[in-house]
Amino acid sequence: MKQVKIVENDVEAKKSVVQFLNQGFTKEEVYILAHDKDRSMDLTDVTDTNGMEEYDQGVFESLANVFRSRGDELRSNMESLGLSYFEAQQFEGELDMGRLVIVATKKVS
Repeated sequence: MKQVKIVENDVEAKKSVVQFLNQGFTKEEVYILAHDKDRSMDLTDVTDTNGMEEYDQGVFESLANVFRSRGDELRSNMESLGLSYFEAQQFEGELDMGRLVIVATKKVS
């Protein structure tokens, strides 16, 4: 199960994280993505949620991200969280416009 929210700013991002937690997601199941890598990491720190650095993408995928553009890396990250190729394309467009994408996903055991 996954849910995605697009928000305009950091305040809305924090509210969305709380909403996901109230729906039964854990902080380890919530990811905040921003086009600016530093902004993503700062929001992850402030909200105590998971960063893509902690997500197990596999060795090859992690290495490939080193050589990708930020847009390619973000789309790859979103796909690794369970979004389709087309969803990742759409949401990356939102990131290009300065919005934030918050993904909550239940890990399948």
